[in-house]
Amino acid sequence: MDAKRSETEQTRSLVIGGTGLVGGYIVEHLLRVNQRPFVLSRSHRGTPGVDWFHGDLEKPDSLKFPPFTTLFCTADAILLANALPRLFNPSLKRVVVFSSTSVITKQDTEVEAEREMIGRLADAERRIAAACEAHNVGWTILRPTLIYAEGRDTNITPLSRLIRRFGFMPLVGGAPGLRQPVHAEDLAIGALAAASSRAAINKFYSLPGGETLAYREMIGRIFDGLRMPRRMIAVPPSLWRAGFLVARRLFPGANVAMGIRMMKDMTFDSAPATRDFGWNPRAFNPKFD
Repeated sequence: MDAKRSETEQTRSLVIGGTGLVGGYIVEHLLRVNQRPFVLSRSHRGTPGVDWFHGDLEKPDSLKFPPFTTLFCTADAILLANALPRLFNPSLKRVVVFSSTSVITKQDTEVEAEREMIGRLADAERRIAAACEAHNVGWTILRPTLIYAEGRDTNITPLSRLIRRFGFMPLVGGAPGLRQPVHAEDLAIGALAAASSRAAINKFYSLPGGETLAYREMIGRIFDGLRMPRRMIAVPPSLWRAGFLVARRLFPGANVAMGIRMMKDMTFDSAPATRDFGWNPRAFNPKFD
């Protein structure tokens, strides 16, 4: 018992992005196993059981922490790649970083800004891995698919708001493309499992959700979660392109490629993550208040 208590006391984690969607769940689950995590935040916080540090990844020279053994980063991996050299310490053994399956699915996007961002993210992944290996620190890079957490995410929740507002959803080409939405809490659980798995050291993993659905069925489940009748309208790709310039003010943050991708399969194999750290995400059945 004393040995276990001593081991727990010596195990400290730093969570970068701990106020975000996935990071918040990581902090919550660390607290459940009696860890007292360090959490980096750009604003002052006061959660019981958490040691908060005020700072910003964009100003790495100002970052100073007591020794920690595990680093979780759910924030921008590009910023982490720049700041990581300042975060190494003799106690650090594992680094678990969230990236995105977009580094694969958006390589051929027609939107130049997206191509540039994906190039920078892929470069950041390589730099993180190289820096960790140079310091003999085990790294794991996790690439989730479509992340959701009802009412809080930037993928599924905006779609639910559009559906609630207009009562229907346009689907480009009938939206046959396959998707695997994944819940943010499942990602947090997966990150903690990966951090404690020797099999996951120095590897990349795709983290899809528990179901593979056609985009149109994914939208149908959102209607179901809103307790609204499914009203979906198939829109030819040519009409979508022509009409988007007029309608884009109704879809803030969207671009024409987002609609076109409704026809494209974006699926990934979960078997390596299941084998190496027990990845077991939930099915997609969102519920909205």
